Amino acid sequence: MDIIRIIVAILLPPLGVFLQVGFGGAFWLNILLTLLGYFPGIIHAVYIIASRK
Repeated sequence: MDIIRIIVAILLPPLGVFLQVGFGGAFWLNILLTLLGYFPGIIHAVYIIASRK
């Protein structure tokens, strides 16, 4: 299931984080990072998905 979340995180970073943690602080931070730059959003999303098992 993590592979699917990572693929979603590459396409839409906030959605990947939402699938992992819901509407938490990490989700809102990821939206901010994605708005500031697409790649910081991807990096943050993959980090959140990989670090939370």
